Amino acid sequence: MRRVRATLTLPRAALTCAALLLLASCGTGGDTDGHAPGAPVGVTAAAGSATSVHVMWDAVTSSPGVRTYEIYRDTTKVKEVPGSEHMVDVTRLKPATMYAFTVRARDTDGRLGPRSRAVKARTPVAVAADHSAPTRPSSPQGRAIGSRAVQLSWGGSTDDRGVVSYDIYQGGAKIHSVGGAQTATVVTGLRPGTRYSFTVRARDAADNLSPASTAVPLTTAPGSDDGRGTAPTDFGVKTRRGDDGAYYIDLSWVPPRTDGVVTEYQIHLDGQPATSLVWGGTAPRDRATYSFYVGREAGDSHRVRLRARLPDGTWGGFSAERTVTTGEAVP
Repeated sequence: MRRVRATLTLPRAALTCAALLLLASCGTGGDTDGHAPGAPVGVTAAAGSATSVHVMWDAVTSSPGVRTYEIYRDTTKVKEVPGSEHMVDVTRLKPATMYAFTVRARDTDGRLGPRSRAVKARTPVAVAADHSAPTRPSSPQGRAIGSRAVQLSWGGSTDDRGVVSYDIYQGGAKIHSVGGAQTATVVTGLRPGTRYSFTVRARDAADNLSPASTAVPLTTAPGSDDGRGTAPTDFGVKTRRGDDGAYYIDLSWVPPRTDGVVTEYQIHLDGQPATSLVWGGTAPRDRATYSFYVGREAGDSHRVRLRARLPDGTWGGFSAERTVTTGEAVP
């Protein structure tokens, strides 16, 4: 079974940001006309301890550039980071409490963009007088997937009260965080042809950190592949006319290779986010298919591509873009 988070009725070729606010507010697109930056997309939140939550998001493209990101807990601004950073630890939270977080971008002219969609995270129950750190993550491994991402995995740590999260470091800087039940991740946003050294540390509910794992040295591929190593492959697009006389676009693709099951995809139509697809049952591993409505007019051309939300919560690379025309015979 699959469910669609939000599907838009898309007549002709024109899509507006107002319609797309149902999904991601045209977030990554930014602007070139001096407007405020768009809403950040790809926002995730995961408890890092009983009193902290790790929030991440995708960079916003804006002209002029983004100066800062503001992070809100419910309606309260709790953090502000430079535009070059896309993650933050929100601290001094209450244990065993559900929180909702949003992110806003502010450009170098001082304009503040709209909020991202809200994401929720619950802090675990606090553990009294816990001074014992988790054990060191064991046997870390990794591989480069293209020029802008690497895939890491490690053996789980043990703790007398339980591991809440794993922090991933590049050199001495924390760059990522995943939940304590996860022992693999994909780190994206890297530079082509660059040598990196990654380590992993486990964290428990009392904020005790394990020793760092042994280092995993990896070098990304040269050039620029725009994340193709994490993109859906063998992407096919066709149009058809349904029994109701309307036109539909049928998609098929092979999910990207990851260390977990991909359950969510974002479909872009004519350069804008059009719908978010979430599998509510067993997600396909070999080939996925999906069909959506695009209107009743013949002769409308559309550009289509899609990307997957990886098991670590980040967006993977886009598939190849295909162009189809309603009412046109497909060989």
